[in-house]
Amino acid sequence: MLQSMTGYGSARLDTDQYSINVEIRSLNSKGMDLTVRLPRFLSEREYEIRTMLTKALVRGKVSICVDYTKNKAQRAKSNINKDLLKAYCEELNAAADMVGGSKTDLFRLALHMPDVLQQDQGEDESGEADWETVQPLVQQAIESINSFRADEGKALTAEIMSYIDRIRILLAEVEKQDPVRMEHIRNRIKNHITQVSTSDHYDQNRYEQEMIYYMEKLDIAEEKVRLINHLHYFTETVYLPEPTGKKLGFISQEIGREINTIGSKANDAAIQHHVVEMKEELEKIKEQINNIL
Repeated sequence: MLQSMTGYGSARLDTDQYSINVEIRSLNSKGMDLTVRLPRFLSEREYEIRTMLTKALVRGKVSICVDYTKNKAQRAKSNINKDLLKAYCEELNAAADMVGGSKTDLFRLALHMPDVLQQDQGEDESGEADWETVQPLVQQAIESINSFRADEGKALTAEIMSYIDRIRILLAEVEKQDPVRMEHIRNRIKNHITQVSTSDHYDQNRYEQEMIYYMEKLDIAEEKVRLINHLHYFTETVYLPEPTGKKLGFISQEIGREINTIGSKANDAAIQHHVVEMKEELEKIKEQINNIL
């Protein structure tokens, strides 16, 4: 079954200490174009995350964003190094006495000296522990986006197969019209033979050879057979379990080649009309295939 390259998936974890939100988005691309945004403590895990996404999503313009935020209480929580603050105050007081300076703002100045205020570093900041928490969230987001892609793929499958069915219907109309076309050609040839057979320069053998060549150039039987085979192959490929977007693109090219040849050889207004409609359906297929994994 087809899968779309367009998708969105997310996973979130909220605790008393922090919140982690993972979002994955994907759009169309000829290959895997991956953008990764991670918090600093996960930087060493970027390769693992890239490997997970590449293996699971295969192709597309993919971006993953992992947001990590501590709750307000945790962010506000800090410790004062009282011994260090006292030492700074004593030194600043001594310096003020030595130079006769003002002591008005010495406490504020000491409070902002290096290492006096220390943020509380909980165990959730340890990289390995956090990765063990984040990894299943990444996997959950991957499963979410793949589910999204599969749902989109079902809709794409139905739409594309409706275009294929329409080409089959038009090809059946060409089949109906072809005997009429060939009869018109035979009548034109008979009339032409009647006209030229009375000529002094008439060479029957050469004329017969030219007529055979002419009839072969107008014969579209092989093209019709190849086209129906390509349509069958396309349908079989659509329902394969693996990604088939590129293969379907190649089959579409072959379908287009046979449609164009039928149009160029038919030399019939009614068939040309059907050919134009087949080309129109094929263009719709090609447009949708650009979004198929």
